[in-house]
Amino acid sequence: MKFDHVRTRFAPSPTGYMHVGNLRTALYAYLTAKSQGGKMILRIEDTDQERQVEGAVDIIYNTLRETGLLWDEGPDVGGPVGPYIQSQRMDLYKKYALELVEKGAAYYCFCDKERLEEVRMVQKASGMAPHYDRHCLSLTPEEIKAKLDAGVPYVIRQRIPDSGTTTFHDEVYGDITVENSTLDDQVLLKADGMPTYNFANVVDDHLMAMTYVIRGSEYLSSSPKYNLLYEAFGWEIPKYIHCPPVMKDQNYKLSKRNGDASYQDLVAKGYLKEAVLNYILLLGWSPKGDKEIFSLPEMVEAFDIEGISKSPAIFDPVKLRYLNSVYIRALSPEEFHEKALPWIRKGIQRPDVDTHLVAQVHQARCEVLEDIVEQVDFIDQMPDYSSELCVSKKMKPNQQGSLDTLKQVLPVLEGLEDFSVEGLHTALFQLIEKLGVKNGIVLWPLRVAVSGKQFTPGGGIEICAILGKEESIRRVKAAIAKLEAEQN
Repeated sequence: MKFDHVRTRFAPSPTGYMHVGNLRTALYAYLTAKSQGGKMILRIEDTDQERQVEGAVDIIYNTLRETGLLWDEGPDVGGPVGPYIQSQRMDLYKKYALELVEKGAAYYCFCDKERLEEVRMVQKASGMAPHYDRHCLSLTPEEIKAKLDAGVPYVIRQRIPDSGTTTFHDEVYGDITVENSTLDDQVLLKADGMPTYNFANVVDDHLMAMTYVIRGSEYLSSSPKYNLLYEAFGWEIPKYIHCPPVMKDQNYKLSKRNGDASYQDLVAKGYLKEAVLNYILLLGWSPKGDKEIFSLPEMVEAFDIEGISKSPAIFDPVKLRYLNSVYIRALSPEEFHEKALPWIRKGIQRPDVDTHLVAQVHQARCEVLEDIVEQVDFIDQMPDYSSELCVSKKMKPNQQGSLDTLKQVLPVLEGLEDFSVEGLHTALFQLIEKLGVKNGIVLWPLRVAVSGKQFTPGGGIEICAILGKEESIRRVKAAIAKLEAEQN
């Protein structure tokens, strides 16, 4: 089937969570299509039945929908080249595998696991790279028929040319040439009738008329085999875009298996989905110019294949936190309150707390939503703290000075009718002016007295407004008693 528009595909296996590299492939496939007025197809590659995880398909759907990477064709929306789930296309793979056998580009292999393992052990002992020794390639048609009639289990293997080279072009890495002698006769159809990934994706990419195939650079080494299959069938080869790996550091790839964060993990920690998508965009792609904050429509407008790097991308949590903070600041107060509320409620159990005020205090200072939980833990219960915290190192008063200051603050709080941020600000700054001191001389010990912490998202004024008059006065009195007790 021919189409007059660019077609890309995202073809995940339902084997668990959506890891960062997988989501980046989906994003680049989406942007490659949409930046050229094309369509992205979603295909579920579930031929590896043993590795399937229950609920993983829903995770794929939900993640793509959450991030806005909506597909034009797929299992749930249909399309002209379905079905879009590989396990529902089984008859196709056997048909095309047998066609390759007829063409002499593939052959039956009846070797059992024991023989294959023995061959591998001998090759390993000889210092050879493991490969199939083509034992079954020499079988006569009569021998093959006899084994098939007898029901001997078999696989179908690709027959790699004995000599020469295979060259393929990648949009990122350029032209790559390999010696055919270095390629193994890979299995195309397994003994249970299931196709291997390497075969099914070639058949499906052709039948679904893919113009671009976007995948990780780990598949570069397999591309010559794919091209040989395309050539054997007489099919047009799609354009390849191999993306650099996402690394944890200089030596290790990012891996869910090693405990590295998946998309779901990041969202569960309080990263905004828009920020995660923006960050993933920059993991291996460089925009033209200095702009680095992109909405999805802006990504479509700016994306070009030339911006994809050959070099591995290092996952930088600090940069991700920064980008997330930019997105948090850009939210309206109501939007931030809505997103922050579950985290505020996780950290504060008191039902009388003004969550809007808590959110307001945190929006300008929060990088990741999960930070809120630890930052508000003093609201419900005052922590034990050292009286030394009441002394600001910058202001250099002694503890007696802090004690005297709190004794001046207490009657101001007790006599205050308007215990809002504005009311507290006016009253306390009048006290500061009356005492003729720097702001920190009053506000530092007050903040410690009501929070028990050296650093808080908001200052003493905001904290008092959140705690309310009665609790604020109780805590200031407790701080005064604490300092008096330590001086006696």
